[in-house]
Amino acid sequence: MQINIKNSEEIELMRESGKLLAQVFKMLDSFVKEGVSTLAINNQVDDYIRNTLNARPASVGQYGYKFALNSSVNEVVCHGVPNDNYKLKRKDIVNLDITLEKNGFITDSSKMYIMSDASPLAKRLVDKTYEAMWAGIRKVKPGATLGDIGAAIQSLAEKEGYSVVKEYCGHGIGREMHEDPQVLHYGKTGTGVCLLEGMTFTIEPMINQGRAKTKTKKDGWTVITADRKLSSQWEHTILVTQTGYEVLTLRDEESALI
Repeated sequence: MQINIKNSEEIELMRESGKLLAQVFKMLDSFVKEGVSTLAINNQVDDYIRNTLNARPASVGQYGYKFALNSSVNEVVCHGVPNDNYKLKRKDIVNLDITLEKNGFITDSSKMYIMSDASPLAKRLVDKTYEAMWAGIRKVKPGATLGDIGAAIQSLAEKEGYSVVKEYCGHGIGREMHEDPQVLHYGKTGTGVCLLEGMTFTIEPMINQGRAKTKTKKDGWTVITADRKLSSQWEHTILVTQTGYEVLTLRDEESALI
């Protein structure tokens, strides 16, 4: 395992990338609505990152992927492929997962969007997944372990009657989209890699309304719940600081949480 500890100059570049990515979601807050296709959202994001932010949508070309984001609707757990034929419906929930590279450094974040007539149970799943992500984030500090993060997320999710997807996880990030270590969203406290100042990684729990089991569709990308129940995901890029953590992709509406 090769964990890349970021120096002060690299951290500043990651901060810049993270702030730009937060701006993408701010733009999307007024763009994402019922009747808009997931491909239209992708095209808006691609154009905004390239032409307004003068940055690069880092997922384009990664592993052969063609799009600037993943759009995961309802029972889609992750890696949903934008589609011009699918337009958001009034009962949908959708996760938009975006990576951005600026000056050689990548940040990664995702946000759930809830349409106007989504069910109370769908809204609860989204809210509890967000709480689970923050439960994991708040465990981050030098000397803590990755197991502390996973245990906090798993404990909250299972207490609420949900299941944690285990096949997909968070990851180190920086010059590459996927670096060491892997960040599991389940586990035992006090186990796993010990956190060090200067580490950067994502925390991105995928929480299912039903069973944790997933399957991949024939397109080779889209992962759905095996029981077709809803799934929810949130994600931030995190820096381990001298005394705790910094959320590099923090959005304006989240400032009160810090």
